[in-house]
Amino acid sequence: MNPKKHLSFGSLRNGLSSVFHDIPDTRESVKIDYHIHDAMMSGFACMYFQDPSLLQFQERLRDAENRDNLQTLFGVSNIPKDTQLREIIDEVESEQLTPIFKDYFSRLQRGKHLLQYQLFDGLYICSIDGTQYFNSPNIHCPSCLTTTHENGEISYSHKVLQAAIMHPDMRQVIPLMPEEIRNTDGDSKQDCEINAAKRLIPKIKKAHPQLGLIFVGDDLFSKQPFISDVLAAGNHFIFIVKPKDHKYLMEWIDAYDKEDINELRIIDQKERIHIYEWVNNVPLNGRADSINVNFFRYKIITMDKNGNEIVTYKNSWVTDLEISRENIAILVRGGRCRWKIENECFNTLKNQGYHIEHNYGHGEKKLCFNFFLLTLLAFFFHQIFELTDHLYQACRKKFGSKQNLWQTLRAYIRILVFETWEHLLNFALTPRKYKVSFQPP
Repeated sequence: MNPKKHLSFGSLRNGLSSVFHDIPDTRESVKIDYHIHDAMMSGFACMYFQDPSLLQFQERLRDAENRDNLQTLFGVSNIPKDTQLREIIDEVESEQLTPIFKDYFSRLQRGKHLLQYQLFDGLYICSIDGTQYFNSPNIHCPSCLTTTHENGEISYSHKVLQAAIMHPDMRQVIPLMPEEIRNTDGDSKQDCEINAAKRLIPKIKKAHPQLGLIFVGDDLFSKQPFISDVLAAGNHFIFIVKPKDHKYLMEWIDAYDKEDINELRIIDQKERIHIYEWVNNVPLNGRADSINVNFFRYKIITMDKNGNEIVTYKNSWVTDLEISRENIAILVRGGRCRWKIENECFNTLKNQGYHIEHNYGHGEKKLCFNFFLLTLLAFFFHQIFELTDHLYQACRKKFGSKQNLWQTLRAYIRILVFETWEHLLNFALTPRKYKVSFQPP
């Protein structure tokens, strides 16, 4: 029932531990009471068990006769106080965590778990989108983005551009190292999602040079400068195009005679009509140096009780992949897959126990983003287990919701010490087998 060794909790934790040990420590040796490894791993453990209170999480794990689950499960030698933990993590350069995302991705490749994510032979969907994970009218740091409201008040926020491998048929998403959207000293303009995307594309290419990627995203990315960057890196794209933002392209499409626009109609078992339309090799814009793209659109039509047609969904995209009757439905599914980064990634992180918008601490340098990364890594662990670990899957089935599972696991580690992650899961599945009674004597 155990996953392959390189995808087990112990092996994944050892990989993370190695990255934490490799983080340079610029502090004076005489002033070091707690190592970076122990601070980072303690923070990760809190995110892993989805505890909303960093302080209470640490205090609870200090029980059990000086021997706690931070030591047995996460290899923490000396547990820092919450204030010291935040000070240490605030100084860690976030890019130091890049290798572990590549490592875990490679482990999934090695286990052939990513083959099921191919949209076409050798090509994977990589959805990119931005999200906000911190906002405050008062708390801020030099990296904060600022918003001036109509009443003159200023709010401060942190945002990130996330990339993730996904497939229309897969619930699990595979996160890549994200790009922080942050202000930097000396820049007169605020950072933004598109600039973060321009930084992220070459980083992904460097980390995964042989990986065939189809980037999918919203209308923000379907502009020529960014598309050119995607193509220059050897990637493909499927980006949404909104008529109001691509008037020249839409005028070009509208100028076609109806019989010159390729069309495919399918009626499904629920009697919904699926209409696919496409035209290859059209200019993206009216510039003299406009690139040509392949345009497609899709809508779903249903009938109301009076027999009237109702359009329940419609959208349009551009891509560099040539469109045909054989692949149009797949391309639409790939384009619509963009929503998964909202639902399966951001919504899960914000609303299903990970507390990604909770202020564990803001700091002055890297603390806020580093806590986001630690939470994302915890999410990555759990996604891997959902794909590969039958024991974890059995626990998910037993407890129903993720929140119920993690609430139960947190309760167990407050009162018992477990030597391994597998020991904890086995106990959660069949506590009676261990002859432990929770009833008062």
